[in-house]
Formats: sequence, structure tokens, C-alpha cells
Amino acid sequence: MQTGAVTPYIDVAQLTLYAFWLFFLGLVIYLILENKREGFPLITSRPGERLDGILPMPSPKTFLLRDGTTRTVPSIEPDEIVNAAQEYAYEGAPWVPLGDPMQDGVGPASFALRAMEPELNYHGEHRTVPLRVADDHWVAEEDSDPRGWDVVTLDGLTAGTVADLWIDRTELQVRFYEVAPPDPLARHVLVPAELVQVVALDLGGIVKVICVTAGQLAAAPVTASTDFITLREEDRISAYFGSGHMYATESRFGPLI
Repeated sequence: MQTGAVTPYIDVAQLTLYAFWLFFLGLVIYLILENKREGFPLITSRPGERLDGILPMPSPKTFLLRDGTTRTVPSIEPDEIVNAAQEYAYEGAPWVPLGDPMQDGVGPASFALRAMEPELNYHGEHRTVPLRVADDHWVAEEDSDPRGWDVVTLDGLTAGTVADLWIDRTELQVRFYEVAPPDPLARHVLVPAELVQVVALDLGGIVKVICVTAGQLAAAPVTASTDFITLREEDRISAYFGSGHMYATESRFGPLI
């Protein structure tokens, strides 16, 4: 027999190859099971139906979070109630909104049910707060300060003025523009900075929000607190304004052709 041969038909290299195949198969199975800790069992369009997929669900695992709380996954998520109906009676058919899709969270207005707690930075402080709270931050002198400027929406109306800027203490950037409506008793609305266009003029400037109308801006979801925002509120507000690019007007709704 040659060097490395175990029998005339099996050698060490062959056994090593088989061992690698078994290891790789086990690795793939492990990754698939770990991937099922969120988003599984799959929820279909048929009420009450949940699918585990090819492999069974993994055994529950409890994680200790940074704030001292625990979370066990996988867990059965509650059924989501969507104010929409499928256009045709087969799996994969498009969903048609039955009411106001921006308020109902349908399509691009949908959002994840994240925690109703604010995100914290490395120092245990609220991560996203207005400048009136983060008084150790300020607008750079070489940049325009839009506070006090008018906010003009899609329909050309002035929906209010910029009352404050909400910043990310970790990334050091503006996350939201706080808009104060003309009515001093009305609620303030946060608009995502990515959907805002700041136009600086010789004397002051304006802030354009072309994703929604003035009425839709006034009806936008707001935060429960005036000094911080929760994870779910971040997603909810961002989805609302982002969906305006499809739902704000009838001309935007549906395909182009």
C-alpha cells in the first residue's frame, strides 16, 4: 500500500475530504437554524398559517441585552393586521390598500415593530435628541442654521417653521427636523433629514419637504416624548414620510405605465 493509505481503497486524504464535507454540512444546518430566530415561523396570507421551512425551528435561546433585560428567540410574533386585500386570490398577488396607506402602514409605509424604548449611546444617554436637550452640541458656524425657517411642502403651502434639530449623538449628524405648525397649540412633527431639502437664501432660507402635502405633514405620527424618540417611532415616522413618494398624490400611486 502507498503512504497514507488505510486500506487498498481508502487513504487519509479521502477521509479528510469526507470529514470536511460533514463539517460543512453541519455548518450550513447550524446557520440555517440560527437564521430562523427572527422572522420565523413564516406568516402567509392565509390567517393562522405559519410555515417552519425545510428544517425544524431551533430550540429557544435567551440573550442578555445591554440594558439588563433578556429576550428569548425564536418567539411567536402576533399576527399583523393590515388594512389591505389581495387583488387576486392566489399567493403572491399584489395587495391593494383599503384606506389611507400612509396611516395604515401598507407597502412602503410599513415599519418594523421594534422596541418602544429609545436607543442609547455608549454613555447610556438617549442617542437621538433635539439640540435643546443636547446643549453641548451646536450647528457649525460655516453651515446654515435652519431653525426658524419656513417649511414648504409638496403643494406649495407653508406647513410651519423649523423649531429644532434632532441629532444623533453617536454619528454627529442631523436625523430629524422638528416642524412647529402655525397653530401654537398643535403638535410638533418630526421629518426625517434625508427627505428634507434646505435652501439657503441671502436672508434666511426655506426648508422643502416634497414627499407630503401640508395636510399630510400635520397628520404625521409624532413621538410620545418631546425630548427623545423610541426605536419603533423612528421606523414609523420614516416610513410615513418615505411612503409619500408613492402615496401622497393620486398621480404618484401605482405604476408609471
